[in-house]
Amino acid sequence: MKQLLSLILTLVAAVTAGATPDWQPAVETMIDNGEFARATTTMKRLPRATRRADAVVIDSLETIMSRIRADFTMTPEQGIALIRERMPEVTDAQIERWKATRKIEVMNIDGTEWWFRKSVRNLWLLADEFDNDHSVEREKSVAHNLAIYRESMRHAPDFNGVRDRRTFTVRFTLDVDADAVPAGETVKVWMPLPYENMRQSNVTYLDGNREVRFSKGSRHHTVYMEATAVKGKPTHFEYRFRYTVGERHVTQQDLLMLVEPYDTTTSFYREYTAQQLPHIIVDNDMRNLAREIVGDELNPVRQAKMVYEWISRSFPWAGAREYSTIRCMPRYVLLNRHGDCGQVTLLYISLCRSLGIPARWESGWVVEPGDEGWHDWAETYFEGIGWVPTDQSYGRSTIDNPLNDYYAAGIDLYRMASNEGIGDRLDPPKTFIRSETVDFQPGEVEWRGGNLYYDKWDSSLKVEKVE
Repeated sequence: MKQLLSLILTLVAAVTAGATPDWQPAVETMIDNGEFARATTTMKRLPRATRRADAVVIDSLETIMSRIRADFTMTPEQGIALIRERMPEVTDAQIERWKATRKIEVMNIDGTEWWFRKSVRNLWLLADEFDNDHSVEREKSVAHNLAIYRESMRHAPDFNGVRDRRTFTVRFTLDVDADAVPAGETVKVWMPLPYENMRQSNVTYLDGNREVRFSKGSRHHTVYMEATAVKGKPTHFEYRFRYTVGERHVTQQDLLMLVEPYDTTTSFYREYTAQQLPHIIVDNDMRNLAREIVGDELNPVRQAKMVYEWISRSFPWAGAREYSTIRCMPRYVLLNRHGDCGQVTLLYISLCRSLGIPARWESGWVVEPGDEGWHDWAETYFEGIGWVPTDQSYGRSTIDNPLNDYYAAGIDLYRMASNEGIGDRLDPPKTFIRSETVDFQPGEVEWRGGNLYYDKWDSSLKVEKVE
């Protein structure tokens, strides 16, 4: 249970920018222990002046509890029934073993056991008993990625090593449910936009249905819009943009030939090898693990590849809990022995930084037409080469096949990067706790009465044209 409370200190600090109230640590401990009812009662009994002064802190803590409850909605009886539909011969001992090894994720809230809502679907992906069921799907994924790679290799690279540049025209829409915000109130919306980097260029806002403001100074690049809620009608936001993006990779042979020693005295080096709590960890435990993985190897190129391969082989993909309910992503992956794209990326970054290898976060969308979706990856810095992309999650499907080295220092062209860091403030600033406190892909919505969670709105990104 102690891994379940996520970001509370960080989140509250971000939204209050003030000192921790003296009552807060006790409430956080209650939430850590699954004593949600007691935590709620304690906050309700705070003096009126305290509740007024600490209103955003209280809102954030109550929101964290509601999100944990929303993620753990399956009763053990329901979960076991679903498992037996597929595996009638399952025994109680097997189920207890899956729970003990966290193949089934369980929480105890106010004395009642609850299963993570995706736990049964994740079981099919995580338990050894079902491993052979995924072989056909893995082969299709490898063939698909290999075809994309071979198409890009038909094109000569430019001076940055970028190939097969294409221009994408994209439409993003967001619809807030009717009456989710009282009529006459202002709905505030933040939505993603790509930014210029080595692989992405010519980012152009084309048109939209509202006046827009573009973010400045945030690692989350956004389009901001406002609208007045109308009774009985959904509030619709949309805009279109265009950008050019290409494939880029550097072979292991080239990295080994070109890499130089790091200048460890620079502020750049210190920034990208530093700890960034709560999700980028550089401490003795992480350093010891990193050293165990790489052994006596000292070359940073080989070290990074060894970390990449160790994660790829050790931690299968599984559907993720809401990021805002996880205290520390790398430790969550190590404890639960699985993770989604963002979770294993943060473990990769933490291990690289623990070895003195600069690494950073990048994320946004996969933009294959008709199969658009959220995705997270990393960039790794090698002196003499610069930043190279590292898609740790894709590494799991390409390990031990012709693309074995590709995503360790490369990425295909079907990407839209809109974030160059995690957990940053939005611009303009958001008042209440974000729906997604780590990453930024579907958007964020609030009004003066509070944050609107995902159940009150929907968003979509669609590629309209690729040239």
